[in-house]
Amino acid sequence: MANDKKIKAGIIGGAGYGGGEMIRLLLNHPNVEISYVNSRSNAGNPLYAVHADLLGETELAFTGEVSSDIDVLFLCLGHGEAKKFLEETEIAPAVKVIDLSQDFRLGETVKGREFVYGLPEMQREKIVTANNIANPGCFATGIQLGLLPLAKAGLLQEVHTTGITGSTGAGQSLQATSHFTWRANNISTYKVLTHQHLKEIRRSLQLLQPSFTGEVNFVPVRGDFPRGIWVTSYLQSDLSLEEAQQLYKAYYAGHPFTHVSDKQIDLKQIVNTNKCLLQLEKVGNKLVIHSIEDNLLKGASGQAVQNMNLMFGLDETAGLRLKSIVF
Repeated sequence: MANDKKIKAGIIGGAGYGGGEMIRLLLNHPNVEISYVNSRSNAGNPLYAVHADLLGETELAFTGEVSSDIDVLFLCLGHGEAKKFLEETEIAPAVKVIDLSQDFRLGETVKGREFVYGLPEMQREKIVTANNIANPGCFATGIQLGLLPLAKAGLLQEVHTTGITGSTGAGQSLQATSHFTWRANNISTYKVLTHQHLKEIRRSLQLLQPSFTGEVNFVPVRGDFPRGIWVTSYLQSDLSLEEAQQLYKAYYAGHPFTHVSDKQIDLKQIVNTNKCLLQLEKVGNKLVIHSIEDNLLKGASGQAVQNMNLMFGLDETAGLRLKSIVF
């Protein structure tokens, strides 16, 4: 793609947390021009009326219209809404679609559109030639990035994993469990061993290690902070810590956003970035893998932009060179 030509992007569902982060990223992307941001409930309102952080950044307003005069369409809709939108709306076949919901992560199709699972650390070559992307789930991204090197090496066994997520992971719609008065200084589990992301996780792991038949035992936890995901997974392993670190560093050597740390990691290192940081420990015969990410960026909108960069032949890190705020 010519360097002087801007990618024209449309955003559907721009009023939520994911949509807001998508707008912020694309406004500052050197190769992108936002053509429109669609929101049925906010049509006519300036973007900053909903996303206060955009005051002074743009005078764009939400629209209720949809146009195919774009190069890429980001679907920042609720689960089940993306498929419905594509069924009911005429989008030109030439327009690339990147869906942030779970509607197409298991190989589902709509109107002849086939979706590639958009985890660059596993599927970069397929993403480069894809016309439609199913962006991974936030928990699924963190858990998979902690396990992919083992699966690729055929070393995956039954996994136990716990993931704690910030309140933005629940979306912008008000719920009893997202009220400040409930969430602050509190903690709780939900969807224990039944979380919807388990299906896409298992599908990916078995692509890399077809012999893997063990369970992925996942306990999701609501944290009392707004952004970020902390995942700790462990499994039996004969690898030494040094062997495991070498395996992980070799696997992620060519991937600009996933890094293996030799030192203890903490959540603030990844908030407001598209990074996933990994740290390994060996305790007895157990290998422990910590993986952390920003649920709204590497777990959603940031990874969607990373996928767009690959699809259009851009620098994979374009528009995503973001620094965390650690103090």
